[in-house]
Amino acid sequence: MVAGMPPVERLHLDHVVQTVCVLESVVLRSFGPEGGQVLFTRDTGQAMLSRSGARILTALRLEHPLARMVVECVLKHSTVTGDGSKTFILLLASLLRMIHKMACKEPNVSHTYTSRQTAEASTARHLADNILAFALEELDDLIAMGVMPYGCCLSWEDFTAKKHLPGPSNNDCVQKLLTSFFHSRLGRSHCDFISKLTCELLTHWKFKRDQPSLSLEFVNDNLDALHTPVSGFPISCSRLIEGQVIHRDFATPCPQTEQKTVKAAVFSGYLQPKLLNAGQVLQLGCGEQWMEENSKNNSSIVQFSAWTERSLECVFANLQSLGVSVILSAVKQSAAVLSLAAQAEMCVVECVSENELSLFTQLSGATPVSDCWMVEPEHVAMLTFCRPILLGAHRYVHVAFNDSEERVTVKPCSLVICGLGEGQTDQYTCAFRDAIRMLLSTWEPMGMTATTASKRTLQSTKSTYSHVDQIPNVPPFQQCGLQPGYVIPAGGTFEFLLHHALLQNGTSCSASDDTVTSGLAVSQLLANALLIVPRQIYSHSPRHFLQAQARFQTIIQNHSHPFSLVYKQEHRSIFGESAFPLEEDKLTKHRFTEADVSAKLFMSDSGLESVSCKYQLLLAVLQCLSSILHVDTVLHTHTQSRRLANTSWEDTDDETED
Repeated sequence: MVAGMPPVERLHLDHVVQTVCVLESVVLRSFGPEGGQVLFTRDTGQAMLSRSGARILTALRLEHPLARMVVECVLKHSTVTGDGSKTFILLLASLLRMIHKMACKEPNVSHTYTSRQTAEASTARHLADNILAFALEELDDLIAMGVMPYGCCLSWEDFTAKKHLPGPSNNDCVQKLLTSFFHSRLGRSHCDFISKLTCELLTHWKFKRDQPSLSLEFVNDNLDALHTPVSGFPISCSRLIEGQVIHRDFATPCPQTEQKTVKAAVFSGYLQPKLLNAGQVLQLGCGEQWMEENSKNNSSIVQFSAWTERSLECVFANLQSLGVSVILSAVKQSAAVLSLAAQAEMCVVECVSENELSLFTQLSGATPVSDCWMVEPEHVAMLTFCRPILLGAHRYVHVAFNDSEERVTVKPCSLVICGLGEGQTDQYTCAFRDAIRMLLSTWEPMGMTATTASKRTLQSTKSTYSHVDQIPNVPPFQQCGLQPGYVIPAGGTFEFLLHHALLQNGTSCSASDDTVTSGLAVSQLLANALLIVPRQIYSHSPRHFLQAQARFQTIIQNHSHPFSLVYKQEHRSIFGESAFPLEEDKLTKHRFTEADVSAKLFMSDSGLESVSCKYQLLLAVLQCLSSILHVDTVLHTHTQSRRLANTSWEDTDDETED
């Protein structure tokens, strides 16, 4: 090694497997319905208790660059979908173990490679690349044909509408979906309460004639301004309040008024002109000559101050003529502004954040004032009220908006999130944010691959999935790609169904191609790796895992789809009315077998999972797998940047949510 060069570490396949398995052992403690919380302590004595996979992984002080690379892949995925951090690590570790086992069995050591380790690494890279290529081309087809017929398509209209009819509804489905999410994130105690509160929040923020993804996107983008964390109270005290909470207090006394409508104006800059701006220089002089020149130019400091006071009085006179009684400012105003506002009985709220001002202008329809000399009626917002509100130990500004024709179905509200301590409140807040991201990923449309349409036209009715056409109540749109809004019963249902679909796909591959990187080997490897998820879910009782696997085999063999029947006969799909006539629905009610009833009872108490999130999770895992197996050398440069980033839980949590 050349003197002065950083130390070089050769990264073998064994090292990769061991590194990921260490991360797996950490997240396994909190995985599944029976998983517990992980307690971390720092040298300062600070403690953190959490079930969140992203929080647990970011709290680790990781030295190995490969481990940090894996965690970064996990965080990128969870930032988009809000879920799947622990399952990501489990699937990655399972795939690596199986690839390592297959690579070691392959008799590929020859003169081409210098050692067996090099040969194993090459085989592992080829396997990972082939699995990723297979998933990008075939996975959406397999899920559409082998998984989605057993699921339910949620309707945004039914979800956001109040329930009038008895029986199960899509609102119940969304609550089950959220309950499963909060159960895995926060535990069993409050998941029902938090899921109902989230549903209520989204019901208030449904925009007229908008797609569900747009409404969810709005809530996700404005959640910082829409929620208020309050420490010192139990989570059961969390609630929705009308209007918007601006997280600042009044800089001037708030007069009591009985007016039905309150008018407000938003200022992005200073109302009083400043003597000096940033970068300007003030020149001071003395003597008779300087005084004469200054008087001629009419530019003394005293005269400038007098002019600014007169101009400020004109600004307030204009505001009074428009009926403005509330001023929201993005900056801190001068003492003269506050004095004149108090004399005019106007409320001033200073240093309002950009996010809160943006939300305020969107909801009120008013335009922020950039030039205080040009305040027009379009700059004036109409409010129902503007008053102080006490939340915990802090006093904020509480405003409510008049109804608008553009948003008939929107009822602006803010979310108050309570927790016993700041850390617990922050965890609840992150869980709410990730739940919105999960729902957004669930309802975002997913496209098909380039070869999907033509390939399904030729093969959908042939050998592998010919039984799908025989299944009653499988809508045609389920056979044409991944559709948004689909959910599947939790508890390993997705993995069991996709496992079966992959094995069926493997049997259609060429039997003559029995190499380690063949299509048959790739399908079988991916299918077997998926079973790590239900195995860990039922790890407390292996017998329950075998029973669950046998029941799903029975469901598939009997072509029974009880979950779809329960929810689709009484409600519209997201694409409109039911795709089946009433007569056909009546006929299918008599086609229940004992397997249908058994499966329906088996799935009735389980939660729900998003098919879209599962699909995105699997693709993210395979992309991470391919990336880390292409790393064969590590250069230790001893930089401190990443180590410093991993020493603070608060900093890493903020980075994760960006």
